[in-house]
Amino acid sequence: MAKRLTPKQQKERRTLVFSAVMGAGVVGSGLMAYLPMHLRWETLLRPPGALAEKDLLASCIKCGQCVQVCPVEAIVLSDGDGGFGIGVPYIDARKQACDFSCDTPQCVLACPTGALTHHLDKKEQVNMGKARLSRPDACLARQGQGFKGKARGADFKGLHRYEKIDRWNPIKIADHPYDLPLCDLCVRECPIKDAISMEPLSKDQAESDTRRTPVVHDKCVGCGMCEMICPVEKTAIVIDLNREGPKV
Repeated sequence: MAKRLTPKQQKERRTLVFSAVMGAGVVGSGLMAYLPMHLRWETLLRPPGALAEKDLLASCIKCGQCVQVCPVEAIVLSDGDGGFGIGVPYIDARKQACDFSCDTPQCVLACPTGALTHHLDKKEQVNMGKARLSRPDACLARQGQGFKGKARGADFKGLHRYEKIDRWNPIKIADHPYDLPLCDLCVRECPIKDAISMEPLSKDQAESDTRRTPVVHDKCVGCGMCEMICPVEKTAIVIDLNREGPKV
């Protein structure tokens, strides 16, 4: 027969159980914040000059200065599913690419803590990632197809500063229709010279074969313009993220 506990022992046991439950709750809350960050961080394109992820999370004070100065409103702050990264800036390139037609990334200059570091040359400063043709079979150029119309449809809100229209004022991509015998939008609208080019599919390709393939070069900074402008759904080209951060 089990020994009956005294009132004092019963109180102590209740206190112990309560403490264990509360401790588990605290740990669970911490994991709930960690899990979304762990699941999402590899998919979030950070603004130019962003430090390595753990350093960015430690340095960013979530002030939103980078958001306010972005000329095309590409930068947004992570919402409630960002875990520990809530309020940290990122870019959804498919919705709105980073605007590297600005002479100096305004977000870098506006950052007060160096989370978007100020102390690098331009090449390193803007290395957000690198474009990659993720769905070659979906690429219109590889099929030898042209494109006519609005790149992302009439309702698309994405902005771009077209060099030949107005260097300083962004306009909606939906307000600039195309009529291209061969789709080269990813090359045509890339703001970085020689970052991407159209090349034959192979060295022995016949001259009469109009098919071409986008080739990404080392000058690519991962701004996401090619991902945003690609008229294929889902996009045929994406940005592989630079998670190491700039070399300081």
